[in-house]
Amino acid sequence: MYDTARGMIENFLYMVDNYGFIPNGGRVYYLNRSQPPFLTLMMESYMARHSNMTFLRENINLLKKEYDFWMTKRNISVEQNGRSYTLNRYNVLAGGPRPESYSKDYEMALKLAEDAKPSFYAELKSAAESGWDFSSRWFYGSTNSLLDTQTRSVIPVDLNAILCRVERMLAKFYTDLGMPAEASKFTTALNQRIEAVQAVLWEESLGTWLDYNIKETRKNRNFYPTNLTPLWASCYTDSAVVDKAVSYLESSGALSYKNGLPTSLKDTGEQWDFPNAWPPLQHMVIEGLEKTESKKAKDAAFLLAQKWVRANYEAYKKYKAMFEKYDVQGDGKPGGGGEYEVQLGFGWTNGVILQLLDLYRSRITSSAISISFSGILFTLPCLIITFWL
Repeated sequence: MYDTARGMIENFLYMVDNYGFIPNGGRVYYLNRSQPPFLTLMMESYMARHSNMTFLRENINLLKKEYDFWMTKRNISVEQNGRSYTLNRYNVLAGGPRPESYSKDYEMALKLAEDAKPSFYAELKSAAESGWDFSSRWFYGSTNSLLDTQTRSVIPVDLNAILCRVERMLAKFYTDLGMPAEASKFTTALNQRIEAVQAVLWEESLGTWLDYNIKETRKNRNFYPTNLTPLWASCYTDSAVVDKAVSYLESSGALSYKNGLPTSLKDTGEQWDFPNAWPPLQHMVIEGLEKTESKKAKDAAFLLAQKWVRANYEAYKKYKAMFEKYDVQGDGKPGGGGEYEVQLGFGWTNGVILQLLDLYRSRITSSAISISFSGILFTLPCLIITFWL
């Protein structure tokens, strides 16, 4: 699988070399929007298991090139308490309906004034760039629907957590390559982002981080698993925030569901909302809680891991398949909603399950049956290295 992982990374590096970023898909009409910037973190995973310094040295400039795209094309200055902070957002500038969903976008835009349509289309494409297409996360308005989408006005917690982790990893890579001047630049950028995330996105009254809408000049106080992604990215300096974040998770009600964390507590019919639960979000929250020094956080991480493995196992017993998303309600069933039928497979689902089994091993059980990482008692249809792409 090392060769497979390297091949996937090389494909993405090729895209960055040619286009400056990784497009939203492998088609020409995606060349105006990206994906969340996970390439450096893919390299991190690869290097952790196969320390190929030659491969890293040959491609470090392309990792920096993707980062530079986000810092020049998707950056924004935010004023807070008399200071200016640089953070990032999803911001596709192209108007017109999405080619992959042209008729749906066009028909929806018929409800808007002509001069409002270009902005509306850009908001939808920006939501697609985020990977969260679509969600109440981006809705600000009276209809609580896609017509109220304001993706470009939102400073997302998870995007900035991802870039925080990217900056830390680029600093390490440059250090490992014997390039201290470059490493120092990324250490400075990392420290500045940690400060910005705390100043702009942290909400002390709730004990968590929240998306911030620059147009509305307010935070989105609704629950989303991404609120906790700074734990996953270690994008904080005060360890006291950890137990506060766990208390927030408990008080939100999100832990009360049998089959994992819901993507939100709002049932809008969109796929990135209740009752769907998505594997990458489970993994980011679990990893973020587990990597802390807090027993309270570690206990919450294991509880979520146990729920998730059991939900996947119950669904697999019924359907003999792994799904891209699951329903937090009921006894092991796939999720739904959105613009297409639920997908089978599934790369990130298999990857998350295997990582959780590797992390917790004999502690994980399914009902009264212990699940073995060796695959004797829990059989996965395939092993696919996968990322948020």
